[in-house]
Amino acid sequence: MKISNFFIFSFFLITGFLWGVRVEGLRHHHHHHHRHQNSHNNPKSYKNDQKDHQFYNFKPTKMFVFGDSYVDTGNNRKSMANSWKQPYGLTFPGKPSGRFSDGRVLTDYLAKFLGLKSPVPYRWMKYATNRLRYGINFAYGGTGVFNTTVPEPNMTTQIDFFQKLMAESVYTKADIEQSLFLLSLAGNDYGAYLANGGTVQDIPAFITSVVNQLVVNMKRVNKLGAKKIAVTALEPLGCLPQSTILNSFQQCNATENIAVDLHNSLLQQAVAKLNNETMGSTFVILDLFSSFNSVLASKGVQGSTRFETPLKPCCMGISNKYSCGSMNVKGEKMYTVCNDPKSAFFWDTVHPTEAGWHAVYTNLKSTLTQKIL
Repeated sequence: MKISNFFIFSFFLITGFLWGVRVEGLRHHHHHHHRHQNSHNNPKSYKNDQKDHQFYNFKPTKMFVFGDSYVDTGNNRKSMANSWKQPYGLTFPGKPSGRFSDGRVLTDYLAKFLGLKSPVPYRWMKYATNRLRYGINFAYGGTGVFNTTVPEPNMTTQIDFFQKLMAESVYTKADIEQSLFLLSLAGNDYGAYLANGGTVQDIPAFITSVVNQLVVNMKRVNKLGAKKIAVTALEPLGCLPQSTILNSFQQCNATENIAVDLHNSLLQQAVAKLNNETMGSTFVILDLFSSFNSVLASKGVQGSTRFETPLKPCCMGISNKYSCGSMNVKGEKMYTVCNDPKSAFFWDTVHPTEAGWHAVYTNLKSTLTQKIL
């Protein structure tokens, strides 16, 4: 993408329109959702996949998950995150469970696709030892590849946790080789960068450093034995309700969606390079940009899910001082919830509903079938 676009991008960021992927429940979520190019629609990028699958054509028996609130299923501290407050978890399991949604999130649907139970959150593993055979979820809402504005472990530390379990022989090398590794980067690094005084001029260089660190993490889990590694592309942040609220949830901000091209094109190039250079392993991009856009643009044809007001969140604060889950000092709800969460794509100003994630998962199924199984 052209640098000139980044100045427009930065203007939106600095004025708060684009506050980063704090895919997490603290007030005024910072979400940096970066757009993903059609990485898996480019067969040349994955020319080695077929070769690799001849040697590693297996259905994963476990999942190991790293990243942020798009995949977190309960690691954040209850005292800090809205994901542990009402009305989160309203649809599933019927009460707050630490998921940043009314119900199931991407992790849950990927586990279902593999015929597995959703991997237990790392924070709760000692209370669910019978679930360890399905893997572990190390993701914490609000985190990134670098330190962000939340005191939760970044992706490097999350992988440290995993490596410690390997050293303790909780999992064997054979277990790891038969697993799917999922890395989610929804953009919290960018929100933290700007919150900490990062400059407009240095944003392109910082994006490069974020993608480079993500690649370091992918290579690291590969060296630890992972054979199938999936990484999310950044979703269209210009379509997040925190942005579309400016036009009454009528349309996505095209400038913001153009701006995320740099992150996702760099990611696409990096994954193609990894697939070319790494024998016996498959790296896959889960294109959240395309899948979000496809679902949001759906007219309900061919059995696809149609959301009546796709850009409007189901749950939102009664004013810009509050967010979904907020209470005042009297314990009164400072938010409203729509009548039917299934009718909304977005749950809050950043995260999809369970129905939204299911629609995204359905859109990703062909990629999952081709690249993961």
